[in-house]
Amino acid sequence: MNKQMKIPFHKPFIDDKEIEAVSDVLKSGWLTMGSKTFEFEAMFAEKVSARHAISFNSATSALHIALSLYDIKPGDEIIVPAVTFVATAETVRYFGAVPVFADVERDTHNILIESVEKLITDKTKGIIPVHYSGLPADLDPLFKICRKHNLFLIEDSAHAFPSFYKDKPIGSFESPSVFSFYANKTITTGEGGMLTLSDDAMADKAKKMRLHGIDRDAWKRYSHDGSWMYDVTELGYKYNPTDISSSIGIEQLKKSDYMTRLRKDICRKYNDLFSSSDSLELYPRKEGRESSNYIYPVKLKLESLSVSRDYVIDELKKRGISVSMHFIPLYRFSYYKEFYESIGKKNNFDSYPNSEYIFEREITLPLYPSMTDEELEYVAENLISILSEKSK
Repeated sequence: MNKQMKIPFHKPFIDDKEIEAVSDVLKSGWLTMGSKTFEFEAMFAEKVSARHAISFNSATSALHIALSLYDIKPGDEIIVPAVTFVATAETVRYFGAVPVFADVERDTHNILIESVEKLITDKTKGIIPVHYSGLPADLDPLFKICRKHNLFLIEDSAHAFPSFYKDKPIGSFESPSVFSFYANKTITTGEGGMLTLSDDAMADKAKKMRLHGIDRDAWKRYSHDGSWMYDVTELGYKYNPTDISSSIGIEQLKKSDYMTRLRKDICRKYNDLFSSSDSLELYPRKEGRESSNYIYPVKLKLESLSVSRDYVIDELKKRGISVSMHFIPLYRFSYYKEFYESIGKKNNFDSYPNSEYIFEREITLPLYPSMTDEELEYVAENLISILSEKSK
């Protein structure tokens, strides 16, 4: 075993191009949403074959606005996967609506179609599938369910740039799709998000709602050719990005194909190194679905080990390896336990057998484009060593 290294969970792929782009914006005298933001949106729309791409200060803001495009009322139910980041559910609560947790597939961690079908009631208004780790959820049966029951579908694509479902980019479907540019995502703007839409009227409304419901943005009001006159036509929010963050996004987009190739290569190498382990369940590939490889999740085969997942995480950290867990199931959080109790809804962990299976076993290993073979091998060798020492 090599001497101890310090391996971060993630490291942004930033170079002088992003630094120069930010410097140019700072020198320009226009820092908030303006020409750089519109350039970034146009580039992203072209990249994912979307009719409209509208950027936000976070993916959570984008998801909130996406939901605002539908007539959601208090008590309405929106089905979300139990295994996802809390933002997927909390935005539903902004409307006084009820996030209904569906179990997920044991192998992909994506929403389980059978679970969705069982949860539909006369209060159900929509479904928000999550493309876990960048592997698209199985969209065709979800679209079929939505057509049958007159439901909307919004894709939580926070992990899914660039991902493809049956050769079509995620973001190009008729359903609204929300992407994240948080610091550890496949491309980053520090904080930020994007909403892609195919409907012109929805796009127009979303653009207004991200900036106080005003019918013209600051760029149009304060530029030389603009006008001070404006109207407020929607109840809006302060969700716009800045040209500072958008300038970073432009440079990240330019090298996104290269970063994607690096990620895929790292995942392939991990797979090769772990292929002979009897104690690991590797994340699957699915025909007709291409992943962004945002994260590298593995599951422990606990039946072959004498220790828990938490023990393995602690041991990896002792060896300088930062790891994570994606995700704590939503029904385990205090807020949702109490909320479900308050509305008389059952929140029995036994209702989510696959989610519980994943929660007990999943570890997310370091993955970032600049990861070296030496770093990757250090992670793999240490994990294999810990599992070998504690195998039954």
